Amino acid sequence: MAAIPNDALGAFCRHTHVAVAGAAAGPLAGLTFGAKDIFDIAGHRTGFGNPDWLDSHPPATCTAPVVATLLAAGADLLGKTQTDELTYSLNGENAHYGTPVNVRAPGRIPGGSSSGSAAAVAGGLVDFALGSDTGGSVRAPASFCGIYGIRPTHGRVSLAGACALAPSFDTAGWFARDAVLLERVGQVLLGPEQASRPGAALLAEDALVLLDAAAVAALQPALARMREVLGALQPVTVSMEGLPQWFQAFRILQGAEIHAQLGDWVARVQPKLGPGVRERMQWVATISVEDIARAQAVRDVARQRMRVLLAEHAVLVLPTVPDIAPLCNTAAAALDDFRARAMSLLCIAGLAGLPQVSLPVATLHGCPLGLSLVAAPGADALLLALARRISG
Repeated sequence: MAAIPNDALGAFCRHTHVAVAGAAAGPLAGLTFGAKDIFDIAGHRTGFGNPDWLDSHPPATCTAPVVATLLAAGADLLGKTQTDELTYSLNGENAHYGTPVNVRAPGRIPGGSSSGSAAAVAGGLVDFALGSDTGGSVRAPASFCGIYGIRPTHGRVSLAGACALAPSFDTAGWFARDAVLLERVGQVLLGPEQASRPGAALLAEDALVLLDAAAVAALQPALARMREVLGALQPVTVSMEGLPQWFQAFRILQGAEIHAQLGDWVARVQPKLGPGVRERMQWVATISVEDIARAQAVRDVARQRMRVLLAEHAVLVLPTVPDIAPLCNTAAAALDDFRARAMSLLCIAGLAGLPQVSLPVATLHGCPLGLSLVAAPGADALLLALARRISG
């Protein structure tokens, strides 16, 4: 296969390039995909968005099962796609490898950490792409780039052979430009499954209040379409404690797991880390046992609350992120504020291990703005089927 796809978007990795032809026949035959540079390919090194990680790890001995499954289904891997450094960012601006171009919102970030996968799909370089989602790394780029993206139920798709960030939150997700293909890939990765009929449709009012009035207004036509497909949207309050408090719990638990996964490597190798990632990696080393215990108590409350809300096949509707993609090179303070608001929305599925699909159904100032559906654990097929119906 070609040495590198015709990539003017900076979506693919040059430093870890590998292309692999899929099986001659299968349900995905004739389609192409990219894989975020956290997934192992036998005989090749995995970069994890950092040159020092690349240099300090040997070539993989096995191909990640999720990649192998797609290849066996007939899809051709065109290359590894760029990721934020150590996947610990929502921006897509990698200090070492640059920022992939967001063709749907020129001059704005593609979102991270699955930046290259989202950019490649939005730009038509591949039919679909693999990403990973710990805190929102598929859902946020899907919204920013105007494409479909799914974070599956935690543990539903194997992450063997993938770089871990925070294992109790990490998931393997995927992107596509249309809901039909998103579902088709899901049928391969999730296995054959009959989608259940949706129950009550819920609208997360405490999520909407985190948006500016202009963003809320931009979502109204999409919400009207949701009502056509789902019926009346019942207003609910997701978090009695407040979504920002849920985010703080998520942040602490995720940070503690990141330190457990990567702290020893950082201390030993002393890697050069870019802005934002460097400060967050310093912070995770300060998290106390008491911090973790308090955060876990909040997580327990969140899980129980979501079990109650999403019982009997209920579906929750909420904004994917609070606004369109920030401009490239936005000041750090403004990005931190945006990250906190975005994570207050994105942490819901993360804390409770829920599937969530982001649909590109709205625009604001000519840029994409996503709306999401969340369901109970294991209801991935339901969300994929609903995304297809809503897009039709």
